Amino acid sequence: MMAERFSGPYSPDPQSARGTVPPVSPPPRTRPSRAGRAGWLGLAAAPFLLSAFFQTPALLATHLAAAGCLILAARVTREGIRAAEAYEARAVARRPALPRKILGAGLTGLGLALGAFDPSALPANPFLFAAMGFFLHLAAFGPDPLRDKGAEGIDTFQRDRAARIVTEAEGYLRGMSDAIARANDPRLTRRVEAFQTSARDMAARIEADPRDLTAARKYLGVYLMGARDATARFADLWSHNRDASARAAWEQLLADLEAGFARQSQALLSDSRADMDLEIDVLRDRLRRDGVTVKET
Repeated sequence: MMAERFSGPYSPDPQSARGTVPPVSPPPRTRPSRAGRAGWLGLAAAPFLLSAFFQTPALLATHLAAAGCLILAARVTREGIRAAEAYEARAVARRPALPRKILGAGLTGLGLALGAFDPSALPANPFLFAAMGFFLHLAAFGPDPLRDKGAEGIDTFQRDRAARIVTEAEGYLRGMSDAIARANDPRLTRRVEAFQTSARDMAARIEADPRDLTAARKYLGVYLMGARDATARFADLWSHNRDASARAAWEQLLADLEAGFARQSQALLSDSRADMDLEIDVLRDRLRRDGVTVKET
């Protein structure tokens, strides 16, 4: 296991000595995804798979079908939990098109009903197991969001465009995380996470109040594409040559990008299109000086 370098106010750190970048506070902790819990649901299929081949042909078929329903229910429920978490994380969100957790509850009930089927037992048994599986599933994982959130007074077309901008921004941020992972340096990872917090705050403001989405998409494209590409170039360099000056330049670039965001976040939500275009041109020049070429978005 790789040891993390100790750092503090009196530790030797070339970057700290330069004094050009303020100390990075760790980003707020986020709750881990609950989607992994749905995997336990698939284990309920094991008894039916093991016992199926010791049954009559009719019960063999029902037990295999029961196992298939439970395995599918686990997969559908996992996706439903992820969709619900993405819904909860956004100030403005549309309800999932397919209520996967409710569908998973139905598949769980169906699987248990098929597994409980026995011609020699009471006919009501499958229905009792189906009801029990359905309601216990909802109690464990909850229902899906069934209505849009924070979308009052916002045109549906504009809301969907804002959602696509946020999704595109998340893609750039994931690219930054993938790139900095190659550097294998926990402090640099925390620096990227702090930058991502600022960028996600910007995206949330745009999603909550989508006005000039063309300017917003253009600015975010330049801002985040440049940050991603600069991070990828720096990570490749840092993994081969621990150049303190390259690290200082990269951290200063992120600091400058964050400062630009602080100045222009309100302009994204106003009608100041001329100021925004000027800021985009300045941002392109800043990135070009650092050797990062950003394509037109």
